[in-house]
Amino acid sequence: MARRRRHHEEHENHERWLVSYADFITLLFAFFVVMYSISSVNNGKYRVLSSTLTEAFVSSARTLEPIQIGEEIRKIEPQIGDLAIIEPAQPDVLPGDPLEEASQGNSIVATKTLDAVKSDLATSLSEYTDQGLVNVTRTVRGIEVEMKSNMLFESGSARLSREALKALRKVILIVKPLPNLINVEGHTDNVPIKTISFPSNWELSAARSASVVHYFAKLGVDSSRMAAIGYGEHRPLSSNETLEGRKNNRRVNLLIMAQQLENKTNSSGESTPRGSP
Repeated sequence: MARRRRHHEEHENHERWLVSYADFITLLFAFFVVMYSISSVNNGKYRVLSSTLTEAFVSSARTLEPIQIGEEIRKIEPQIGDLAIIEPAQPDVLPGDPLEEASQGNSIVATKTLDAVKSDLATSLSEYTDQGLVNVTRTVRGIEVEMKSNMLFESGSARLSREALKALRKVILIVKPLPNLINVEGHTDNVPIKTISFPSNWELSAARSASVVHYFAKLGVDSSRMAAIGYGEHRPLSSNETLEGRKNNRRVNLLIMAQQLENKTNSSGESTPRGSP
């Protein structure tokens, strides 16, 4: 008979724990490296990253290019309290565009009465007034074009929507040739907001009015005619106790004032705007 071979028992490895221990040490080392890198992060860059991630996940982007308020682009890192205003992506005025034709220096623009301007605005914005999004009225101050925020901006944002650009362009075509001063007034409801870009409703309302002013200036409206004003929640139209009331209070008012930009010389020889004391 063939002799059976004895099967030797495999030697048990009592050092297998070293593999797990080495993996644990590696992970622990990686953890401390990450913790160290976070502790030495640049505060300004961290705020920019945090704001970008918040904007990306909370609201969908409507436009691509950032709005910069002023003549020069600021190149400093945004700090808490800075306004993060985004400029709408919109092509420049092309030759043959009605805006260009209205801005030609050699053209003579007949002076319109405020009632005629109101009629033109009401006709041009009729598709929005029919939906209750825009209201054009004649007041003692001038002509008020009230636009609801839900057609201009997303909640908690100062970025103009594409529908807002379309509506504002209609207004620009009418008011651009006029000498009247223009006030853009931003309003919010009383729901508190506290973000890196907008610490309160003051900043949000001012940023929204500034976005409108910037767009007007980009399409050729004289910057010296315009002012951006933020009232926050302090001038409500309706009670903020109801959802409908808060919706009515979130708005931007375009005020085409009776006062004009044309200057006159006073008795001291200084030049003052018409309508000034």
